Amino acid sequence: MNYLQTNLSEIVNSNNCATKTRRKNPPASSSPTKSNTSTAKARDYLACLLEPTGIQFNGPNPWDIQVYDERVYPRLITGASMAMGEAYMDGWWSCPRIDEMMFRILRHGVPVRMRRWQDWLAILRSTIFNLQNPHRAGQIGERHYDLGNRLFSAMLDSRLIYSCAYWRHSRNLEEAQRAKLKLLCDKLDLRLGDELLDIGCGWGGLLRFAAERYGVSATGLTVSSEQVAKARANVPETLPVQILMEDYRSHKSNYDRIVSVGMFEHVGVKNHRTFFATCRQRLKKADNLLVLQTIVANDSSAKVDPWIAKYIFPNSKLPSAKQIARASEGLFIIEDWQNFGPDYDRTLMAWHEKFVTAWPELRNDYSERFRRMWEYYLLSCAGSFRARNIQLCQIVFSPQGRAGVRYDASR
Repeated sequence: MNYLQTNLSEIVNSNNCATKTRRKNPPASSSPTKSNTSTAKARDYLACLLEPTGIQFNGPNPWDIQVYDERVYPRLITGASMAMGEAYMDGWWSCPRIDEMMFRILRHGVPVRMRRWQDWLAILRSTIFNLQNPHRAGQIGERHYDLGNRLFSAMLDSRLIYSCAYWRHSRNLEEAQRAKLKLLCDKLDLRLGDELLDIGCGWGGLLRFAAERYGVSATGLTVSSEQVAKARANVPETLPVQILMEDYRSHKSNYDRIVSVGMFEHVGVKNHRTFFATCRQRLKKADNLLVLQTIVANDSSAKVDPWIAKYIFPNSKLPSAKQIARASEGLFIIEDWQNFGPDYDRTLMAWHEKFVTAWPELRNDYSERFRRMWEYYLLSCAGSFRARNIQLCQIVFSPQGRAGVRYDASR
């Protein structure tokens, strides 16, 4: 408790909200305990920070935070993002519309004023160490994608596509994911007999779609044993599709087209150049194509969300547009860049709806704390995309381009 009080004192004296807090809380008399005074200061300080967002503690709106344990106030100040997620998992607070709450918080820049030592520690780790080296590549598979095929089957569409859907002309998740697969294949300019490599192929939905609809032979790479087993079971033996449990850096075959969807977020800044160099080596000709779909950060800082890194995507780091361009420079020409980040908001909300519907059948396999963790993950990420705090981009690359020919990307 001494640490919390000291840290709180440093924080609440740092900006305008501190002044308002002191005005609301005159020096305590001898009767209130130091703990109660500290909690009151924390509550008032946070309420001041949230005032521009329209979020209240125990208010009437669906985006308001309902507090069940008052220890959450100093915990949020001293722990910021990590504490926000963990306190929700612990049942200390709830909110009917976490997505809208997060949208309001991010749109008004509240996390920038609350960044704490845990955030800087995560930045330091990602700056000093290569958290995505080949020896650690399998950790994301073990800790996230191997959570269980029942979970993802219940939450995703029939093809098990675990990436942003394309909602431009779609009415539901199934249509939107099919539209996204078609968009990717059209951007790849797939032709009968082409050999396609999918780096981070998930459960093989894109590979099967491309083989069935475009007549290509396809190879997929993943570091998840659960995905390999499910993907091999889902793909008919008559299709020229193979699924390998292999890191992209160790694969040596060459292809006419390469696609990577939702995997580049796990590559890490220290490996961006290696990723593009590897893709360049794996393409047969100078006019072949690489299509990359990835979440993109708005800046090139080394910051990571410590809660996401601990509980959802270990060793993940969102790339920025600058980092992508710099890493691919000299290896590829950027032929096209499409941003449809708001579509990920809608995709995540569709996943959450399916997860909630399926929970009665999943609860025997997962704890209540897991349910709250997963719910917080899906809804907070939806709010992030809604606030345009992060983006979703499809980028088309070619080693040298087709001489004298303009690339016209599908939309």
